[in-house]
Amino acid sequence: MAKRTPKKPIADPIKDAETTHKHEEAMAAAEVITAEVATERLALISEGLKQKATAKQAIFRNTSAAFELLRQVSMELTLELSRRITAIDSTVVIEYRPINEMEFHIRFSGDLLMFVMHSNIVTFPDDYGPMPSKYVEEDFRRRFFGHIMAYNFMADSIKYQRLNDPGYLVGRLLINIENHYFIEGVKELELPDINMADNMLTHDALKLFVESAMIAAVNNDLIAPPLQEIQKITVKQKIENQQVSRGSKLGFSFYSGQHHLE
Repeated sequence: MAKRTPKKPIADPIKDAETTHKHEEAMAAAEVITAEVATERLALISEGLKQKATAKQAIFRNTSAAFELLRQVSMELTLELSRRITAIDSTVVIEYRPINEMEFHIRFSGDLLMFVMHSNIVTFPDDYGPMPSKYVEEDFRRRFFGHIMAYNFMADSIKYQRLNDPGYLVGRLLINIENHYFIEGVKELELPDINMADNMLTHDALKLFVESAMIAAVNNDLIAPPLQEIQKITVKQKIENQQVSRGSKLGFSFYSGQHHLE
């Protein structure tokens, strides 16, 4: 006996239309949710750019202006010192040297101060430097800083390109969105202990920073190495003009703002 072929169910146009309509509604709802999520993400990005990125741009402009003022202060200071010293000893060189828009040097006798402005805006851990202060905690924008570094090198290290000679970070100047500043660096800077909330960036404040850095560098004497350390010299050192008998500075004791770092 032949098997019967099962009959296909008869399509229900009304039921099929309802199913299609429900599927389309679900798809439309999903698209609406997706669009809402995307809109929320864009809103978050826009708000982040509005608050953080805009703040960082303002801080960068403040830092650039501060660096130009620091440059001006340094030129004035070197001219004044040069006039005073030249009358006593014309062989003592005190000069300002422009390098580029983010770097300049001050050379005085055997020392060289290198001032470098960094292009990036930075922040710090909550327990570092000025971060725990009430002033910073009151406004999240005050958590971000532009920074200018002051390094001390021996002038001959740069002149003769002795690449292995050490340099020392003397100080770091932090600048915020309100043009308040915070200085951290070596104890030898001997800067006044002032709260950042009261530290407005001024010509006199930058002059004190440069003068203190110069005093610290001058007072950090060059120490010759023991004879036992310079008994041998390699051909490479000779070819690269590395004078192994050269001295090095004692270094500095580091100090961070109002707090000593142990």
